[in-house]
Amino acid sequence: MTDFLHTFNPSPILIQFGAIKIHWYGLFIVIGILSALFITLRLAKYYKINKDDIIDISFWVILFGLLGGRIYDVLLEWQYYLNHPDNIIKIWQGGLAIHGALIAGLITAVYLSKRKKIPLLPLLAIMTPGLALAQAIGRWGNYFNQELFGSPTNLPWGIPIQFVNHVPGYYEYRYFHPTFLYESIGNFVIFLILIGIFYLIRKNKQIIDAEKNIIAVYLISYSILRFSLEFIKIDITPILFNLRFPQIISILTVIGTIAWLVLQKQKNRDTIK
Repeated sequence: MTDFLHTFNPSPILIQFGAIKIHWYGLFIVIGILSALFITLRLAKYYKINKDDIIDISFWVILFGLLGGRIYDVLLEWQYYLNHPDNIIKIWQGGLAIHGALIAGLITAVYLSKRKKIPLLPLLAIMTPGLALAQAIGRWGNYFNQELFGSPTNLPWGIPIQFVNHVPGYYEYRYFHPTFLYESIGNFVIFLILIGIFYLIRKNKQIIDAEKNIIAVYLISYSILRFSLEFIKIDITPILFNLRFPQIISILTVIGTIAWLVLQKQKNRDTIK
């Protein structure tokens, strides 16, 4: 595996038929979406949520999630897109920010859960493991696009980056940290943990606070993963308080999640009283 990463030079295009190009990035996004939908449908049986409702909700969550991810990325790199407006629609070249996708997807899920009268927390809980799996798969699209790689490294699994894809200031280096791989592995571990929690719940037949725990585990663990990896990323992003913008969002996510859990616990105590 390390030899492959160290010597292979990926191309962003999987297949080309004349002017028609199929990109690896798009392929991994599709595989990730289908995998997430499969997992969500399996978990929906546990809560006896209608299959058609899940498919309908997933369709809109995915659609607006992709849109939100793109808008978020464009806003972060507004100066670039201001000079290259034609690239805004070229999502096959990359540029789907997970934080933007999460925000847009959450808003969509909240709206549809109310419309279809499906409890929100169980809905989010069954969608969360699939989301982690989709992220694990989708990150491989970044590899083939040669984007979002880390700082230069001499490690045997460092990946070669073509000169045209180098970040300014790092043109003299050839091998870089495969941050896509680190995040892919991390997300897959998170996915396994979440699935493990679901099966423990099913085995013990206890669902009290289970939904909140599943959602919280994902939000906190992914935020920690993302915060850590940002230290070795070198792509251009806004800096605030000497931290990269995704790190700021990760910190706020952890704080917000803990505050939400505390409030929910206090709410349960007040209800019992």
